[in-house]
Amino acid sequence: MTHALYPAIIILQDGKKYKGWTLLQSTIAFGEVVFNTGMTGYQEIMTDPSYEGQIMTFTYPEIGNTGINNNDNESKKIHVKGIIAKNFCFHSSNWRQQQNFINYIIDNNVPHIFGIDTRDLTKHLRNTGVMNGCISSKSLNFNELNSTLDTTATMQGNDLVNKVTTIKQYTFNDYYNKYNSYLKYKTDSKFGYGLKVILIDFGVKYQILSRLFNYGCSIDVLPAHTSYEEIKSHNPDGIILSNGPGDPSVVQYAIKTVKKIIEFTNIPIFGICMGHQILSLALGAETFKLRFGHRGLNHPSGIKQKIEVTSQNHGFAVQKQSLYPNNIYTTYLNLNDSTIAAIFHKKKPVFSVQYHPEASPGPHDSDYLFKDFIYLIKKFKQHKNH
Repeated sequence: MTHALYPAIIILQDGKKYKGWTLLQSTIAFGEVVFNTGMTGYQEIMTDPSYEGQIMTFTYPEIGNTGINNNDNESKKIHVKGIIAKNFCFHSSNWRQQQNFINYIIDNNVPHIFGIDTRDLTKHLRNTGVMNGCISSKSLNFNELNSTLDTTATMQGNDLVNKVTTIKQYTFNDYYNKYNSYLKYKTDSKFGYGLKVILIDFGVKYQILSRLFNYGCSIDVLPAHTSYEEIKSHNPDGIILSNGPGDPSVVQYAIKTVKKIIEFTNIPIFGICMGHQILSLALGAETFKLRFGHRGLNHPSGIKQKIEVTSQNHGFAVQKQSLYPNNIYTTYLNLNDSTIAAIFHKKKPVFSVQYHPEASPGPHDSDYLFKDFIYLIKKFKQHKNH
């Protein structure tokens, strides 16, 4: 089947522009233009709620080779505002494929542009920092698009958690657990049996829930606005603070709630990505916006002689200097730029990581953290009972 191609343009806020092609005759999207260096995982990236409000540049030269399947989605819908690629694969092939990639982006009306030099775009974003941009085939008028671009909200100061958090509480079970997880064979399904875990949803990826579920935990997912009293009424054995999009410093409702949980209880807490930032802010630290963020599958994280290769996706980080008066111990650094990658509290059963232990996509070096979290819960339950 042949597809018609239409001229398209991408314009950045600083005036940089690229011309390419799209499969949608009339499309337009505004958002923060970022890049991901992963060689795989385009489906997971497109459906990851952490990418809400962003236009994704894929640095891998051809996207779509393995098609789309029903198991690798990280949420119920596509969250990226648009996608940028050097080339699309028009004849994808894989034993797990259930839909062609080209049909997928057309059917879901995903704004996109391909046929541009993504190497040049990525270098530009690294040198100048990520910024807002626009993909358009609806209009190719630079001045018209640029005037709208000037009024587009920036990521800094933007609460996007409100857009992606669950509207109402739900229990994660076999209905949601669609993954035929490749890590399932390594997982003792009885290890977390009988433990009740609450997950505060800032934009959770399904695979985080799946990993806990496969250990046998009972998981209730609560909206980001859930109050301290409501969380306490669930009598949880442990709490997960999930990943999510936007500026963590403006999610004050969650920061205040987490602060109360830490202050008035000894419930073990595990923060992931946005959850790591929310936890750090609740402990009195500060966050800042990175120049071009960490988005990829091969970020080395560690300290001293220990290193793990980690999957990362974030545009904000915890200010290192703000940690030290707050009883917080830094366990890992991002070894590319020495930003904070993992912390734990010296007196409370709380810890967090600025990367994705569930990967999906990415390496599984850090998957043990889910088991460590369950082990921590068990230890504190024993302490409470005695």
